[in-house]
Amino acid sequence: MAGQSRRGSALEAVANVAAGLGVAFVAKLVILPALGLPVTLSQAAQVSALFTLVSLARSYALRRVFNYCGGR
Repeated sequence: MAGQSRRGSALEAVANVAAGLGVAFVAKLVILPALGLPVTLSQAAQVSALFTLVSLARSYALRRVFNYCGGR
């Protein structure tokens, strides 16, 4: 059985990260002020975007590693 294609891995990683983006954005707007760290919509969006890029790269890399190891 062949593993998941690179394109399939990328699409799955994008879908997974996109699903979490909205939750992360709202969480930043709720949790940070609760901890005494006021945050604007723009700041929450910027931080969410940066962490989303990091998460996307991590998700894709892990998927490829597990695909490689599982194909051996």
